[in-house]
Amino acid sequence: MGAIDLPKSPNVFHPEKPSAVGSRNSLAQEYRDQQAEVNLLLEEETNKVIHHLTARLPKDVLERLDIMGGLKEKLYNYFNQNYQNMFNRYMVTSEDEMVKKVRNFVDREETKVLSRYTPKEIAILLDEVGGADKFNTGEIEKSVVNMYGHLQGHIQRGVNELETHTNSILRQKTDTGAFVRGENAYSIVKCAFKDNQLKPKTVTDVKLSVNILDAELISPIFHYQVTVEFLIKDLIAKHIIDTIDKIIEQIKDDRIDQGLEELSDSEIIFTKLNRVDGLTDDEIDDPKSKRYTFMAKKLMERITDLRAEIDPESFDALNIRENIKKIIDMENIRNRGFNTAINSITAILDTSKMGYQYIENLKNGREVIIREYEDTDIVNLPDERYGIKLRYFDNAQLIEDRKAYDVQIKSFETEVQHLWDVLEVIYQDKKSFFAVNDFEDLAKKNKSKIRKTIKEKSGEPVYEDIAKVWDEISFVKSAETEVEKSNRTYIYEKDRIRTRIIRMRDRMRKMYDFLYPIERRVMEERLQWLEKEYYRFDYMINPYHLQPGILLDVDITSIKRKKVTLDAMANVLNEFLHGVSKGFQDAAFASFSRRRSTVREDINQSFATIVEEDTTAVAAPAPKPRPAAIPAPKAKAAPKKKGVVDSRAKAKKGGRGGIAEL
Repeated sequence: MGAIDLPKSPNVFHPEKPSAVGSRNSLAQEYRDQQAEVNLLLEEETNKVIHHLTARLPKDVLERLDIMGGLKEKLYNYFNQNYQNMFNRYMVTSEDEMVKKVRNFVDREETKVLSRYTPKEIAILLDEVGGADKFNTGEIEKSVVNMYGHLQGHIQRGVNELETHTNSILRQKTDTGAFVRGENAYSIVKCAFKDNQLKPKTVTDVKLSVNILDAELISPIFHYQVTVEFLIKDLIAKHIIDTIDKIIEQIKDDRIDQGLEELSDSEIIFTKLNRVDGLTDDEIDDPKSKRYTFMAKKLMERITDLRAEIDPESFDALNIRENIKKIIDMENIRNRGFNTAINSITAILDTSKMGYQYIENLKNGREVIIREYEDTDIVNLPDERYGIKLRYFDNAQLIEDRKAYDVQIKSFETEVQHLWDVLEVIYQDKKSFFAVNDFEDLAKKNKSKIRKTIKEKSGEPVYEDIAKVWDEISFVKSAETEVEKSNRTYIYEKDRIRTRIIRMRDRMRKMYDFLYPIERRVMEERLQWLEKEYYRFDYMINPYHLQPGILLDVDITSIKRKKVTLDAMANVLNEFLHGVSKGFQDAAFASFSRRRSTVREDINQSFATIVEEDTTAVAAPAPKPRPAAIPAPKAKAAPKKKGVVDSRAKAKKGGRGGIAEL
């Protein structure tokens, strides 16, 4: 339908003319019987009010009212004036204004197509000359993009939720795979399911920790205390790497255009390494050094040790360092990475209907704490709840956390060993001197007989003279290498502590049976407290397993049969990882940007009629010089014929030719 077929309303204001501004009649409604439709609506509304009055008013009041006459007529006229005159005219005006806009849009587009003697660029230029207010459609386009973006987000969230429920039904259980899907599974540091302390049969507690490395973050994160010098050097380093990548891509394209083989992965790495020397160097004191190509040495000296804040006493808006800092602050390089992560997690929680009553954003510390409920006492909290702790680590923080972890595990060993010694002393004191209480007493009683009857005849040493290496608590630990010293798992130490706790409980039960003296009560209270604290410590993340980046620590409590919070948090985690992390990238797969087989001309073979042989040999063009790190191949021989490929060509030595290359 062309623009001429659309109804054009007169640009006048009139209550009765069809499609006029303010008219009750519209051509867009195709001459529908508006009066009949309005009468039907008004009749229904009037009858509703009359029925309501008759049902609520007393009988003596109804008899005094003229129900069938004046009251109904007044209600009818009231609805008619307010509904028809206001709402109806508003709808008609909106429809006609939309028709006008569509008509003008189609007219303009048809003018562009039909103007054969006027280039499109000139027509567009003339439209833009009219001004932004007249021809600007940017805001409408943004609105449409936002609508489609929100729609796609809701659809994607629904699909993720459906997928999560489907996987849960197929598994018939809840496990780690219900949280993070395959493409992000590598980021999980720890995931543990355990029964709730207060309601172990019906409620489960889940701890999930996800580590997103610095190299995987879409927007890099910096600490608030990082210096301006570090930020600038980081920007320069990224620019150098981007420049090297562009050079490598150009080398790849040049080799493909020359018909040479592609660079292997190792050749690409060595070529990148050789290009570093051309863009920077280690001459820190030389002002003409390549490292000061992007920013002069005197400017770098001005910002040495300049951090996020300047002392007000030494602040001068005309200084060089203040202006450099202002430029960096305007770009918001220092804060935008962490703020992006915070906005992402809070927005996802809001759209996923996962509200939170408590949030604490430690901006300078690069840490945020989100809890569904403000109270932290588990006795007062419901069975469906969650808590999120998002924190950014650098290498210096991890080193200090590892030192604290070493001290804490050593402290647990000391306290458990002390309780073990106390229990051992009490046990030895309670043993009867004349009776056999355990295997140790039995061995002492028969020690002399074993020496005389067995060991003296065989010449073997007695048991007491043999060095005892195994302590019967844990197996002998192997010697540590540099790998274990740098990445301590503490699995061996934790197993020893856990085994000692179990054995101490069993020994106390055998020692006292059904008796509860003060010694037993004191030791059991101490053992119970140590066990509780130890399992809380074991529930934490070992900092030796973390790498610099974001740590997302989620604690979830959910009812086993409902799993409402579990399913909802799975969608939140996957959407957050997708919006913040680039994910794992394998450089070997990403390097194949352009395959040689797609641009070679010798594979375009056909069974065309063989033309006469051209006796004039065509010399092959000399290839362009190769990079210094890669040896240049030998030039190919000139072809024998023009316009034909000899399918009978034999394979060359060391390679394949002709049909074999297919």
